[in-house]
Formats: sequence, C-alpha cells, structure tokens
Amino acid sequence: MKEVFIIAEAGINHNGDMDIVKSLIDGAKEAGCNAVKFQKRTIDVVYTKEELDKPRESPYGTTNREQKMGLELTKDDYDWIDGYCKHIGIEWFASAWDMGSQDFIAQYECKYNKIAAAMLTDRDFVTKVAKEGKYTFVSTGMSDHNQIGEVVIIFKENNCPFELMHCNSTYPMPKEDANLQSIPYMKHWFGCDVGYSGHEAGIIISCAAVAIGATSIERHITLDRSMYGSDQSASLEINGLRKMVQYIRDIEIALGKWGKFVTDSEKAIAKKLRKVNTI
Repeated sequence: MKEVFIIAEAGINHNGDMDIVKSLIDGAKEAGCNAVKFQKRTIDVVYTKEELDKPRESPYGTTNREQKMGLELTKDDYDWIDGYCKHIGIEWFASAWDMGSQDFIAQYECKYNKIAAAMLTDRDFVTKVAKEGKYTFVSTGMSDHNQIGEVVIIFKENNCPFELMHCNSTYPMPKEDANLQSIPYMKHWFGCDVGYSGHEAGIIISCAAVAIGATSIERHITLDRSMYGSDQSASLEINGLRKMVQYIRDIEIALGKWGKFVTDSEKAIAKKLRKVNTI
C-alpha cells in the first residue's frame, strides 16, 4: 500500500497569532505529517452583515465581526507561511470558503487543494477548484451519496485528481457517529481513494480508519485544547499528533500485502516445532 498522507489541520486554531502559527507548523513537521493546512475566508462574503453585527464576547472585541476578523491571517502572514514551510520542508495548503479566498490561495501555487465540507454543495465553487487541476482533498461531512456523486462527476469531467475524505461534521464527534464503513463504501461506489477527516477525541478512530483502508488522515491540531476557539476541543495536541502518526506508520507496516504465506522468520520456527510434514 502507498503511504497514508497525513494532514495537520491548523485551521483557525492559531487564533490569529503568528507565534502560534509557527509552533503549529513546527509541531506538524516534528510529528512527521506530510502537510499542514489552514483556512481562508473573506469575512464580508462568507457572513451576512446581520450575522457579523451580532454581539459576541471574544479576545478580539464584542461583535461577531471582530471575532471573525481576529482569526484571519493577512497577506504578509501567508507570505511568511509559504516561505517557512518551504524552508523546513513541509507542504502547506488551505481550504477556501469563498471564491475570492480560493483566488488568494491559488497565488501561492500550493501542491494541493481542499474542499471543505461546508463548500461541497456549491457547484460553482467546486467547479472552480476542479479547473485548477491540483490534487484535491474533498471532505464529505454533511453530504449524502448523491451530493458526493455530483462532485465526483465535476472532478472527473475536469480531469482533476481528487480524493474523497469521509467526515462527520460535529465538533467533537461522538464515536457512535464515526461510521467508518463509509470509507470502503465510497471506494466501491466512486472508484477513488478515500481518506478520513476526523473531529473525535483521541486517536483510536483515526487509526482504525487507516486499518479499514483510509488513504489519508486529517486531524485538527492545537497547542492546548483549553485555548480559546471553537475547534480546539476536537483537536489533537502535538504529543497526541506525534503518537497518532507513529501508530499509523506502524499500522501500514503491519497491514503487509495481499495473500497468506509463510514469512522468513516462521520458516526456522516450523523446522523446530513441526515433527510431521505430510501435508
């Protein structure tokens, strides 16, 4: 089997602080992840004025607008992320939540794209991403078979390589909602690789997803699950991320290859233990 692609989802867990951004990137690299991912929004496009004007207490102010703006990174911030990730040798990319944000991210020529589950049913947006032709991870949270099938058609029509990601969009996700059987189901029906984007507590479900055939794993990461932010409680701290990556690599080795055969280490044992060989 090919190596599982592991994505550390920094998302908005940096809280707009570039020192935290650096620590999250460093943690993802140290843990052995293949990539670190962020999220990009144009606040006045994604949210209505009425929503942004609602009161909300946060470290950034007293309205939704101030909270949302406080979580967004600037062009200079992304320039730094691009340069730093290249410097230390880890891929980075971002999920865009509107057309303008997709154009913004495209300027960095990242190797990968991501369709967030919230954007899966936006045909124009999905088509825009598919036309870029980059390998795209597609989160399937909140989506049924028919909706996912429409997205698969768009990517195939545009000859854009893609991978579905089984996902349940609750934060944190109860274990009874994991439904990992969706992974082989989607592989069968859509004829493509299928990964897993998890929002559960702990690492066992993500590891089980690899054992059942997931080709990629994405998990939110944080420096401290008690930090301010809506995604922190469904995230892995760096020590947990490191452990998950190691477990996944061990599972890959243990899965081996198709077939039943006698290993080299067993042959010597067979000579010692088997006294009769008539079969």
